Parts: sequence; structure tokens; C-alpha cells
Amino acid sequence: MIIFGDLTIYLLNCFFCLLCFSFWKLYFGRGHLPPGPIPLPILGNLHQLKTSSMVESLKALSEKYGPVYSLHLGLRRVVILWGYDAVKEALVDHGDDFSGRGAIPAIQTVIQDYELPFDPTLHVSNAASNVTCSVIFGKRFDYQNKDFLDLLRMINEVAVLASSLSGQLYSMYTDILEYLPGPHKEIHGVLKCLEKFVEKRVKMNQETLDPNSPRDYIDCFLMKMEEEKDNPETEFYMSQLVKSVLSLFIAGTETVSTTLRHALLLLIKYPEIEDKVIGEIDNVIGRLRIPSVEDRNKMPYTDAVIHEIQRFSDIVPLGVPHMVMRDTNFRGFTLPKGTEVYPILSSVLRDPTQFTEPDIFRPERFLDEHGNFKKSDAFMPFSAGKRICVGEGLARNELFIYITSILQNFKLKFSCDPNEIDIKPRLSGLIGIPVNYKVLAIAR
Repeated sequence: MIIFGDLTIYLLNCFFCLLCFSFWKLYFGRGHLPPGPIPLPILGNLHQLKTSSMVESLKALSEKYGPVYSLHLGLRRVVILWGYDAVKEALVDHGDDFSGRGAIPAIQTVIQDYELPFDPTLHVSNAASNVTCSVIFGKRFDYQNKDFLDLLRMINEVAVLASSLSGQLYSMYTDILEYLPGPHKEIHGVLKCLEKFVEKRVKMNQETLDPNSPRDYIDCFLMKMEEEKDNPETEFYMSQLVKSVLSLFIAGTETVSTTLRHALLLLIKYPEIEDKVIGEIDNVIGRLRIPSVEDRNKMPYTDAVIHEIQRFSDIVPLGVPHMVMRDTNFRGFTLPKGTEVYPILSSVLRDPTQFTEPDIFRPERFLDEHGNFKKSDAFMPFSAGKRICVGEGLARNELFIYITSILQNFKLKFSCDPNEIDIKPRLSGLIGIPVNYKVLAIAR
């Protein structure tokens, strides 16, 4: 009994210390940061956020506190940037100051039958992943390969777990939840399995490496490791290789495949838009040859549709967190070195000052009065500035080739009235994951 009494006193003391630390951090460790809602000890501003609709919660706060405001995600104090002007000013005009990489705790260990309705998730994941595999591993995998299918399942699981309620809470209370059991722990096991897969591939490359004929990203990295083996400050070492491959693989697979799932859903929802794209494909490419990247410049409507798919699907709504590299003056506020900043990409892609009626899917917004493709500076699905997505060019080309190849050969339909299709994401945390659905692909 005495032991339990001492344990209770110990836990109460720990809680009291944590409470005191939380008070100090909230009220005395702010610097001259932007205003924001008053946080509660430990909880921060969690009581003012709906994790199931985080973007809407952040929008409501921006309407009260302005486009630049402070927020406490549990124990994490961050600065939110809302809208095109604020995001562009930070990431582009002050790119050097905001070029640090913020933390995503939920995935931090990464840095460390014919003509029947079918679920397209696995198919688009197969295709997108194999492009990344070609670059990183120097080979494609057979679509029936068990290791490959397990790999795709785990990557999708990482995205779902990181975007779930438990994943978001883990990002807010990392220091506490790291030591507690719960569903947030599942992601670590999945990532460890992915890491073992990458380590196995790296070992295979090491055993068959020919410095005169590098086959892929891993070979090039291994050669650089050998070149700088005597440099104590080198950034080319084994654990860095494994983590970078894993990061590239997950990012290169999940973002493209998720965008494609949104794309198919939107094309089914709006068959008149699908018909226009098919018409342009038939006029420019025809039915006898495979689409190429060069065709894109001759197909303004298809290009506009793909841009609108990316804008509307909004697959990385909160953006990737940045970190200021030095004490930074921004819009009259002082952001201390190390401050985490969230440029909310959703607020840019749906900024009504940049896109009229942003909640409506309308490809014509990317066309001028003559039907030519029209760019928009607020089109930032890949972010902007120093931390823009390194795979932007590859992803853009992939989306064009996949969509045109599919519609060149198939007409997409849904098993019910298109008006019944729900295009709102079922999860919208780290990644905006679309609802599960089945598509009917009818040969043209």
C-alpha cells in the first residue's frame, strides 16, 4: 500500500511539473509572436479544433485572428499562415528564412474481373509506385509480387494512420504519447517493416554495384558514400541512405496515387468534363499511339482539368511544416529561430481572392478567353519556395500520362447516379484521402 501511495505522489508531482512547464511555455516563452486563441495548459488549443475537419477549424480561427496567428497543437507552439498572400510572402519572398524543415512526428521515423466495378486504389498505387521503384531501385515489380503488394499496403497504412485522429494527436503530444500505448504506436511497426524492405534492397545493390554503370538512386548514393568515406562531415552514410529512400518512396507513391484516386472520382462525378477530355485526346493523340509528355502543350483543356483536380483534391491540406532558420521579422511579428510554421496549402488552393467559387470543381478557371491554358501563381499543390516538392516535375508528368492513357482506352462510369457520389475526403489530416469507391471501366 505504501508503494502505491508513493507512486501516486510521484505521478502527481510529475503532473504538477508538467503543468508548470506548460504554463511557462504558453505564457512566457512566446517572444513577439502573432496573436492567437488563448491556450489551455497541456491541452493547448485542442478544444478549439476539430481533428476530423482541421482545415475548417483553422479557417475559422484565421477569420478572427488574421492570416498570421499563433496556435498551440497540444504542447507544440506553431504559427499558422492562411491564404495565398501570407503563404507566398513567407515561402517565396522570405524563402531563406522559412526554409527549415518542421517535424511530422507521426512519420518522423521515415526521415529516419473485366468490366465489373472495382476499387482503383491498388491499381493506381501499383502504377505510381513502380515509377518510383524504377528511379530508386532500378527495376519495376510485377503487380502480383507478394513483397510488392505488402509494400503498397504498408505505405497506404502509413498515410491512413498519420491522417487519423490518433496520428494527429500524436503530432500534438509527441513527448507524452511516445511513452504510452495506443493506436498511434501502430505506425512505428509499419515503418520498421518498410525500413527493413529498403535495407534489403540496399544490401542487394551493394553486392552487385558496378561503379562504372550505376543503375539507380541507391547506386549513386553508395558511390557518393565511397567517395566521401574520409570526410567526417559527410551527409552520405548508410542510415541517411535508408531514410532518404524511404521518404522518397512513400512520398512518391502515396501523393500521386491519392491524386489519381481523386481524379477518377471527379471524372466519374462530372461525365461532361470526362467527355471533353476524351474528345481532346482523340483529336491530338488519337487511338493508335501511346500518349507522351510532349502532348500536354497541345491539350490545354486536359491540362486545365489536371490542374483543377490537384487544386480541388487538396491532398496535403495543412502543407508540410517549415521552421524559421533565424530570428525573423514577419509582418510586424518576431518569430524566434526554430519556430514551427504551417503554411496551410488548402487556404491557398481555395483562396476566394485567387479562385472564384473555390469549392466548385471548374477546370475553365485555368483557361483564358481563347481556350489557352492559363497559369495561376496561387496554384501551390507542391508548396513553394525553398522546400517545394522535389518530385513536382515527375508527379506532373505521371498524372498527365496516367489520366490520358486511361481515358484513351476506357470510359469511366459509376454504378449509381453521379449526383450521389461523395467527393469530400474521408480523412483530411496529413493527407486528404478520398472515400472508398468502385469504378466501372468500359472499353472504348
